[in-house]
Amino acid sequence: MSARARRRGTTRTLGLAVAGLAGVLAPLLTRLRERRHGLVAVPSAGPRPRLTMVTTQAHPDLGGIESHVAEVAGRLAARGWDLEVLTTDRTGRLPRAERHDGYLVRRYAAYPRNRDWFASPGLLLALLHRRHELVHVQGVHTLVPPVAMLGALLRRSPYLLTFHSGGATSDLRARARSTQWRLLGPLLRRARVLIGVSDYEVSRFEEATGAPVRLVRNGGSLPEPEPRPQVEPGLVVSVGRLERYKGHHRAIAALPALLRRRPDARLEILGAGPYEAELRSLAADLGVADRVSIRFVQPADRVGMARAVAAAGCVVLLSDYEAHPVAVMEGLALSRPVVVARTSGLTELGERGWARTVEADAPAADVAEVIAAQLEDPLVPEVSDLPTWEGCVDALEVAYADALGRPVEAVPPVTAAHAAAHRR
Repeated sequence: MSARARRRGTTRTLGLAVAGLAGVLAPLLTRLRERRHGLVAVPSAGPRPRLTMVTTQAHPDLGGIESHVAEVAGRLAARGWDLEVLTTDRTGRLPRAERHDGYLVRRYAAYPRNRDWFASPGLLLALLHRRHELVHVQGVHTLVPPVAMLGALLRRSPYLLTFHSGGATSDLRARARSTQWRLLGPLLRRARVLIGVSDYEVSRFEEATGAPVRLVRNGGSLPEPEPRPQVEPGLVVSVGRLERYKGHHRAIAALPALLRRRPDARLEILGAGPYEAELRSLAADLGVADRVSIRFVQPADRVGMARAVAAAGCVVLLSDYEAHPVAVMEGLALSRPVVVARTSGLTELGERGWARTVEADAPAADVAEVIAAQLEDPLVPEVSDLPTWEGCVDALEVAYADALGRPVEAVPPVTAAHAAAHRR
């Protein structure tokens, strides 16, 4: 072997050794840095195991799953759970690790930054770095859930998954859903517990996976605004990300007919997203631009959102697909009348008497008639009849105990009757 070849071989060997050493030291250096700043979770001294929750995005990002995670994670931490939330950050602007509401959030880069695939090698490495006592995967749509399930499986960590299914941003994606569920089937069937947030979701995924799915509904709560704003009788509020499938355009299309019956009517859309220009253009084309406002309420501004919703004469969600929308539950918790499209998990809100419903493809005049009925003769359920976040966390603690195959201390205590009510 020539001297040059020997030098190349030596250089290659040293490079591999340095790379390997860096791979070993990097997690250790990260942990030391986090320990210095008080961001390392310490072993739980209580009877509860450490819980790792994995979600594509988390607070301060906006969305139904993000709201669910924020609501349940804070309550679980308050009940004494040693909780970490592993999530992604496509922007690179959020802290890599921080404590929020009593639990630790770790964020990992996701790619590509301008698409919603959320491929995150760092999150997979974090799951493989150590065995987790219990992993709760939140959501099912992006690349994060299969990575989380695979990581837990490889580390032989018990895991459970809540589906949180939602609408698709394109017809192609909507048609691909059934294929997606079949591909995920082997990982889903290995979960200790599968959870749906509505009767519709339970039925849909039991059929898709061939495995039992239990029901744990979302709650809904916003802080009581002080002072509480006066209700504006003709104000219709539509809440949700500005995507076509969310159905804001249906509320705009109904506005001319609603104005003929209710001259005081106006529409406020609370959200942000890529469909804003189309919504504004539609309002202008229909001659109601002066009666439509669109604004974004920061996710952290819970009081601001509460004021906006509490002032509504009616809250609408005319979406193509929702499993069990947090925004609607928040409106109902503030005793606001609600109109929803008769689709997916929204249908059962009407069946339970919580909202009035209208077909998603109904003529604009029919949509206007149902909204007018809620403005003039509101159908509003008793708040005490609605599911709560505390009840949701009670049910999750039952699911965690079942996933672990042993009881865990619960606050308040989980009774046998309560557990039976949440098992299928």
